[in-house]
Amino acid sequence: MALHVYNSLTRQKEKFEPIHAPHVGLYVCGPTVYSEPHVGNLRTFCSFDMIYRYLTYSGYKVRYVRNITDAGHLTNERGEGVNRMEAAAKLESIEPMEIVQKYTVSFHRIMDAFNTIPPTIEPTATGHIIEQIEMIETLLKNGFAYEVNGSIYFDVKKYNAEHGYGALSGRNIDELIAGYRDLDGQDEKRNSIDFALWKKASPEHIMQWNSPWGKGFPGWHLECSAMSTKYLGETFDIHGGGMDLKFPHHECEIAQNVGSCNHGGAKYWLHTNMLNFNGQKMSKSLGNSILPMEFVNGNHPLLDKGYAPSVLRFLFLQSHYSAELDINIKGLQDAEKGLQKLMNAYEFLKGGKLADSKVITLENEKNRNPLLQNLADIELNKLCDDCEKFMNDDFNTPMVIANLFEISSKVHAIKNNQIPAANYFRATFEKMEKTLEDYLFDVFGLKNENTNAGNNKLDDALQVLIQLRKEAKAKRDFATSDAIRNQLVEKGIQLKDEKDGTVSWSTI
Repeated sequence: MALHVYNSLTRQKEKFEPIHAPHVGLYVCGPTVYSEPHVGNLRTFCSFDMIYRYLTYSGYKVRYVRNITDAGHLTNERGEGVNRMEAAAKLESIEPMEIVQKYTVSFHRIMDAFNTIPPTIEPTATGHIIEQIEMIETLLKNGFAYEVNGSIYFDVKKYNAEHGYGALSGRNIDELIAGYRDLDGQDEKRNSIDFALWKKASPEHIMQWNSPWGKGFPGWHLECSAMSTKYLGETFDIHGGGMDLKFPHHECEIAQNVGSCNHGGAKYWLHTNMLNFNGQKMSKSLGNSILPMEFVNGNHPLLDKGYAPSVLRFLFLQSHYSAELDINIKGLQDAEKGLQKLMNAYEFLKGGKLADSKVITLENEKNRNPLLQNLADIELNKLCDDCEKFMNDDFNTPMVIANLFEISSKVHAIKNNQIPAANYFRATFEKMEKTLEDYLFDVFGLKNENTNAGNNKLDDALQVLIQLRKEAKAKRDFATSDAIRNQLVEKGIQLKDEKDGTVSWSTI
């Protein structure tokens, strides 16, 4: 089965046919580095990391471009605009580029912690001012932009008359005009829905650049159009981002691209969906806005403990990237247990324990007729093969995970002598091992952060500390017990007291 993806632009599932196969151009809207990324951002970046991994796994040569927004006039759906880097810099009383550096470094650390592969190219808005000015000049020449007092605006009404505005989001231009508050440039714009391509800088504005229209700074939507076309061409394969960017950001990108070169940029538009926590939208006002690393270290009142990055990533994968996902404590706990079950099955297969086990009574496979392969073998082979079928159905990770759980259940049943290993060909075990390895690590980007998979010497050392902590607790020396636990957390190791009295550990 060929890969099919749901295209937000056409609102249907389509066969994926790269423009210049086997090369694929993938552009994903990156972070705006004025604060820590929230967990919804993390889900988007982990989802496109999975997509990037699967495309590469499938043999495509992918150029993955993900930008850094470190400057720009950001406009929301109501037409209100602000420069967030400057706003954050004023709040913290430091230079805007200090804000940029601080949160860019933090973003990369989070991406590393969650095992995402860095993009092929990671351009910044400030590094492409020239390209943005050139695109504005083209839009002015083509009649889709106009200048007022040193600011440049995109003429949405004129564009709509010639090409139709709202193809991606389905928004109606008359309804948009009626709904806009028109607070951004209300004294200069021809129409309330026109958006800024370049804003004239006031004397107190810190971030500003020279342009043919005087000193100013670029619009937010413009940077992605300029950088995607620079590195991927006027037409490329996939543009990705969160559902919240579909309008106005992505809609404006398409208009800019068509207005400047008569091509809409990406052939396929993919969007991730929103996150909730305990059935409610995550927001600071509700107190349920939990940062990615707070999930890891557990330092939030709504969390019962910290969870390894792979657990949160695995939880994301259990829902389709385009579906809403509700995070709750039970879901996190179930994801932790489920991931460990899969990892244990893989470790059992990889460790060669089937070959060494006394329960193995496989006859010499050279003398075994493949035509006599039983239903058990056929079932397991189908479970393995169907993983590719599900991934090719718009990256349907929940169905793949369901198959991996079926495979792991068979492995654990064999491990516990509930099913004779002699029922299966050795090649079936090898295929199960490869399937688990390919999807858990190569495609899903998960890590085995269980004690059993750790370095033996590290595990031995930790067992000494765990024993010392156990003895301290027995003596009611809770200060020492807590000190051991807290110092291990500082070093990136989380202890977990199990119900049966044992203690396990994982990296954080």
